[in-house]
Amino acid sequence: MHVVIMGCGRVGSTLAHSLESRGHSVSVIDQDADAFRRLGPDFAGITVTGAGFDGDVLRQAGIERADAFAAVSSGDNSNIISARLARETFGVSRVAARIYDQRRAQVYERLGIPTVATVRWTADRMLRHLVPEGNVEIFRDPTSTVSIVEVPVHKDWVGRPVRALEEATGARVAYLIRFGIGTLPTASTVVQEGDQVFMLVSDDIVATVTSVAATPPEGGQ
Repeated sequence: MHVVIMGCGRVGSTLAHSLESRGHSVSVIDQDADAFRRLGPDFAGITVTGAGFDGDVLRQAGIERADAFAAVSSGDNSNIISARLARETFGVSRVAARIYDQRRAQVYERLGIPTVATVRWTADRMLRHLVPEGNVEIFRDPTSTVSIVEVPVHKDWVGRPVRALEEATGARVAYLIRFGIGTLPTASTVVQEGDQVFMLVSDDIVATVTSVAATPPEGGQ
């Protein structure tokens, strides 16, 4: 994958190194050229000085071939404008934005832009929005038998009933986060684009559940 990151602060530089260590190509944009010092001498990606909401700057960073875009500058407005530009103008499918004002985050979630906050947690969450891999444990019961994990689902599950995902994986969907709001699934709930899916699993089935959810459902769309 090629990932473009706007903002080379602590989150942006941490995210860049995490992505690069996983074998992805990375471009980092920042208005302050000195900020790129955070990347260190081992960074092999592209650095572009300029505003992340400038189309020419984005093109220099390779936005036209990008698989994902992360807006993690210090400005909420800059982040959301650049994130929407990446998605709506350049057609980047995986986009995430850092938003400091929690009251505004929900509004942006409703625009279809996943939003996250704080440094290490932000870098980890950004990574999951951009490059879904494995699962993240959210809760474990006191007997250490059952846990709730966030399970990345293949795009072809969009439009399918949640119950179909449950039948295929053999696990129960505990809840969804949709437009930034937790939602309990019902018999009629259908997986929508942008949903974060959290499933109840035991240790012996978590690998199978993750694998099945990450592949297209049988029979296609």
